[in-house]
Amino acid sequence: MSKSVAIITGASQGIGRAAAVRLARDFSALVLVARNRANLEETAEKVGAVGAEALIIDADMARPEAAKTVVDRALAAFDRIDALLNIAGAVPQIDLFEMTDAQWDDGLGLKLHGARRLTIAAWPALKAARGSVVLMSGNSALFPKAPYAAVGTINAAIVALAKAFSDRGIADGVQVNSVLPGPVMTGRRRSYLQHWAPLHGMTVEEATENFPREAGIARYGQPEEIAELMAFLVSPSARWMTGSTLRMDGGEVKSI
Repeated sequence: MSKSVAIITGASQGIGRAAAVRLARDFSALVLVARNRANLEETAEKVGAVGAEALIIDADMARPEAAKTVVDRALAAFDRIDALLNIAGAVPQIDLFEMTDAQWDDGLGLKLHGARRLTIAAWPALKAARGSVVLMSGNSALFPKAPYAAVGTINAAIVALAKAFSDRGIADGVQVNSVLPGPVMTGRRRSYLQHWAPLHGMTVEEATENFPREAGIARYGQPEEIAELMAFLVSPSARWMTGSTLRMDGGEVKSI
């Protein structure tokens, strides 16, 4: 194994769980972080079946104290941090004119500030290990739309945050990149389709079938495909790649 310990937030489901299972092939220990402990235990079983040790931390990364708790417990258990994957972040998909300040704050608190605080808290250990950080954004960062303005706005902020961290990381030896998934079939995607369907005069079943065509893609992505990209980014093969924004969306974004 080229590295030892990785922290993965949002590890209880979807892309976070897929990333944990994939990274269990390359890391000896994973720190699995999310709010739902029961789901984390399921992820830990899958990680263990691959052969890596798992430490479960049920924490809400929107809370300011959570970052220090996660890093302290990771270091107490394993004495190092080689990689950090900031995947947690559910942003409300509500029209620009309907979102309240509280809903904006909820989205910003978990996805943006949670990732920012955890990366800063883990930075000394990452610097010591010459480690890697991945921040998950989304391709809506490239085309924010009124019906789901917060998603695009916060994802764009994540890309900018990753760029800033990568600039500091050049001097500190910490590699930082961001990933922009497109329409990936997860539980969150299914919730999105429930919102998207009535806006387009469809049932959820019709929307699920028709959305790829509306988005100009052949099919939905799978969590495991995004996990493979993240595994590459924290591998020795990608070591010279830093400050990059990698889009994996089946060709949904047509611009150069």
